[in-house]
Amino acid sequence: MAAEAEAIFPRDLHFSEADFLAVRSLLYNKTGIALSDAKNHMAYARLAKRVRHQGFKSFADYLALLDSAAGAGEWEHFINALTTNLTSFFRESHHFDILRQHAQQHAEGSNPYRVWSSAASTGEEPYSILFTLAQTLQAGRYDIVASDIDTQVLTKAASGVYSADRVAKLDPSLLKQFFVRGVGSNNGKVKVKSVFARQVQFRQINLVDASWPQLGVFDVIFCRNVLIYFDKQTQAGILEHFARHLKPHGLLLLGHSENIQHISNTFAPCGKTAYRLARG
Repeated sequence: MAAEAEAIFPRDLHFSEADFLAVRSLLYNKTGIALSDAKNHMAYARLAKRVRHQGFKSFADYLALLDSAAGAGEWEHFINALTTNLTSFFRESHHFDILRQHAQQHAEGSNPYRVWSSAASTGEEPYSILFTLAQTLQAGRYDIVASDIDTQVLTKAASGVYSADRVAKLDPSLLKQFFVRGVGSNNGKVKVKSVFARQVQFRQINLVDASWPQLGVFDVIFCRNVLIYFDKQTQAGILEHFARHLKPHGLLLLGHSENIQHISNTFAPCGKTAYRLARG
């Protein structure tokens, strides 16, 4: 399959099997993401632009840069290129029904109801959380943190600007409440209204870091379609870390293809791809 792909997309840069193994190792050591053997062409396609940008003719030279003191600033580009950011507004919509019901039950007193979107990508997930809570709780009664390892998508998310086709399937009343339409040079775009957009705190966080920033505890943590990129040992470590950041009644929401029951006994299922603390 890799040979067929290379024939269809001829490579102008030398990328040996040893180079691919080195890329896999570097990515795993930095992020915990485990690339399969089938990702050879993907790795080439995504990194080739950076190799050319640095003026190299081979991946070996680029990898040598990463291994040198001069390459410290290149690591961010390396990680950004290889991380996957597939998302949409209200993706896996049942989770937002769960969120709404949970918020109605557990929002209490002067303590804000707190939600963490731990793989925010370009922002569709945290803004979907925001829209749900804004329609469920009073202003000031909720707190939303959105994080990602990829700085480029975080910048995009923080801007709150999207092409009109990205919101085409949203209910018109929701569009009217939460977005403004662009005019002139911004025609064909929409922007999350500033009064709402500033209610989301965007932060860069690497989920495999030994320690995370001081985040406090949350009522709900979204970590959807992320764990599938890690090996079981890394998944277990992240889950234990999540457990320390959940309130006793808190929920962990995962992607449709993720099942953690064979990885950790810290969580127990309580709905469709929804989990609670087993000791909660």
